[in-house]
Amino acid sequence: MSEIINFEATESCALELDRQDSLRDFRNQFHFPQTASGQTTLYLTGNSLGLQPKKTKDCVLAELEDWANLAVEGHFRARHPWLPYHEFCTQGLAHVVGAKPIEVVAMNSLTANLHFLLVSFYRPTPERFKILIESNAFPSDQYAVASQARYHGYDPKSAVVELTPRVGEETLRTEDILNFIEKQGDKIAVILLGGVNYLSGQAFDMQAITAAGHKKGCLVGFDLAHAAGNIKLNLHDWNVDFAAWCSYKYLNSGPGGIAGCFVHERHADAQLPRFEGWWGNNKEIRFKMLAEFSPIGGAETWQLSNPPILQLAALRASLEIFQAATIDALREKSIRLTGYLEFLLETILPPGFCTIVTPRDPKSRGCQLSLRLQGRPREIQKRLEASGVICDFREPDIMRAAPTPLYNSYQDVYKFVMLLREYTNA
Repeated sequence: MSEIINFEATESCALELDRQDSLRDFRNQFHFPQTASGQTTLYLTGNSLGLQPKKTKDCVLAELEDWANLAVEGHFRARHPWLPYHEFCTQGLAHVVGAKPIEVVAMNSLTANLHFLLVSFYRPTPERFKILIESNAFPSDQYAVASQARYHGYDPKSAVVELTPRVGEETLRTEDILNFIEKQGDKIAVILLGGVNYLSGQAFDMQAITAAGHKKGCLVGFDLAHAAGNIKLNLHDWNVDFAAWCSYKYLNSGPGGIAGCFVHERHADAQLPRFEGWWGNNKEIRFKMLAEFSPIGGAETWQLSNPPILQLAALRASLEIFQAATIDALREKSIRLTGYLEFLLETILPPGFCTIVTPRDPKSRGCQLSLRLQGRPREIQKRLEASGVICDFREPDIMRAAPTPLYNSYQDVYKFVMLLREYTNA
């Protein structure tokens, strides 16, 4: 991927970049939606719902067949026995988020996992009761932390503290985040930020934020819905306390797919309060049905019930692709692919028509660029859809385009910008 040094605003450049792309064949492992006329759509919405891997159907059908043929014996005799099935995803999840296997588990849904983790990590006191989030955090995160504060008897208006950008700026400066933690950290119980903000596409410096929080005695967690499978994560080495993520965006597990969570190994055997259920119980004695809970240890201890096998099968199919592609190679392509999109937007579109809200520094973003469009952006969105482009719109004027390195090409990016240019007068 190093032959072309300078980008060019030509289709021949896009085609040459695709020729050089060592990951180009992974595109063929995914299903793309088709238009009414039978054309392949230009799909730039992996940040909302990832495409279906072609192997997913076989993985799910295998479990349906084993259920039909084995019934309850499938827990032990299925091709992938159901009893330990979540463990088939452990190594893949650890690879994606930069963790040890003991620190991750696939379970529940994202917001449910955040609540279960906050039961353990949000332990407010009269002196330290605040929760720090970003001002434009995903609404479900805002609902979760506000309800946690109320549950513990605090008014969210005083307990939930929001980080806001400087006047006239779209995103948060790392130094401002760190300064805020330094000044206010003594009153903050938990810092909970999105690893990548869903609206702006900004990737936070999780390592620096975690270190700053720990210096002030705060516990630090992240919602990785837009980070897992998008940017390179090293949760263990960064010393993050806890994290949760969904798997239906960049991890391609299907709508409503099973989520994941991370708990650092230093908390593995800590006597943290938590909600408990039988799937977090010691595997060796689980089926002895003893009255006393005996924790497994590690992130698995936070499990409550046996997980949905069909959802796990879909996640396993995608994680196998990630392990084959590797996070490092995907991140390298992502930086280049998103950089090409940025170059084309600034080169081809009329001046002032499109403002890129997402930070320009590749270290501060994933593959998503959030675009503020002039004119009538909703009308532009509709015209793009009619032309076979699927990307995301957020009111009042933000279009989110996410060229996903597993299955998007440089030609996809070129075609998108050329179509966008056609509709600049909308």
